[in-house]
Amino acid sequence: MGQQLVALDPSGSDIYGEAERLRELGPATRVQIPEGPEAWSITSHALLKKLLTDPRVSKNPREHWPAWQRGEYHDSWLQTWVGVNNMFTAYGEDHRRLRKLIAPAFTARRTEAMQPSVERITAALLDDLAAVPAGEVTDLRATFAHPLPMQVICELFGIPGEDTRAELARLAESIMTSVDPEEAGMTFVATQELLSGLVAHKRRQPAEDLTSLLVSSRDDEGHKMSEQELIDTLLLVLVAGHETTVNLIGNAVHNLLTHPEQFKQVLSGQASWNDVIEETLRWSPSVANLPLRFAVEDIEIPGGPTIRKGDAILPSFVATGRDPGQHGPTADEFNVRRPGVEHLSFGHGVHHCLGAPLARMETRVALPALFDRFPDLQLGVPVEELEPSNGFITSGLRGLPIRLTPAG
Repeated sequence: MGQQLVALDPSGSDIYGEAERLRELGPATRVQIPEGPEAWSITSHALLKKLLTDPRVSKNPREHWPAWQRGEYHDSWLQTWVGVNNMFTAYGEDHRRLRKLIAPAFTARRTEAMQPSVERITAALLDDLAAVPAGEVTDLRATFAHPLPMQVICELFGIPGEDTRAELARLAESIMTSVDPEEAGMTFVATQELLSGLVAHKRRQPAEDLTSLLVSSRDDEGHKMSEQELIDTLLLVLVAGHETTVNLIGNAVHNLLTHPEQFKQVLSGQASWNDVIEETLRWSPSVANLPLRFAVEDIEIPGGPTIRKGDAILPSFVATGRDPGQHGPTADEFNVRRPGVEHLSFGHGVHHCLGAPLARMETRVALPALFDRFPDLQLGVPVEELEPSNGFITSGLRGLPIRLTPAG
């Protein structure tokens, strides 16, 4: 695979520093994934953009990853990422078939139709926050950034009951952060049971929600989607649609509070909320590293190494987002007025995130509503006391302590 091997930090304690060090080693660098295989970390924006549309790159381990075919890593945390059968791990015709079935859930019209629900949920959460005593520190992640997308996705898919929603949130967080084999195994089993139960419930009591729609599509035209593909598709949409938006909202608030001069530019109309969202996605993407892709055949990197057939590939959005080759000498600076922001944080090509418009819309509703209601909002602890989220996959904060109004 090449000469140098860099072990990724499983805790993600310095994920931006690690990304910078990898980028300095070249556009494609050998890394050791925590509790997983060796892979090529792609840290160049231009190279990653090219590989994401290259037919020689697959996401299907059953066809294109020899280690998986030999039975390796089946009992690891990677099972939930690469062992599932949905459009996330599909290649070619299989991917087109599965994406076609879920795409109607995320049309522009359907996303637009969700906005009143998002506004209602946002207003209710802000009402709850308004009850916090003046000057008291509260965790904005736990009280706002986390429950907002969870309630939206649960309404969209008709997830019944607070207990089920809470369990889904717990499992989603475990999937996105834990590489412990025992915890990953328990999470995988529990998630499959929860979603199988949801499918059975919707068969008995169908409703006007997207789970019922998928179940009906599966039952009426079963040849288009297997039962396991149905369950794993729900897993993909529910987990990916929730956790990434939590971090997008949290990171955007954090970025504004720690860049007050730029925050003033937003409030004065010199920059828009869309500018905040896109610069946040570039500078502090919700997903840092996304497992995994595989080389279908040898891929020669111009001026770099050759990725051999069967090698694992790890896109590093946290590295490409701050790539000076794409974003210039100020790539490592947060700038809401950066012209022509282009990032790959929602992917690119056939695997571009279907839920990207929904995530953007939720954040576009949440941010102005939050700051309109609480214009004096400020961090509740010194910046250096904020803790990054666990793991090397996500890029966010464990908590976001804030004061909604000044003390006294």
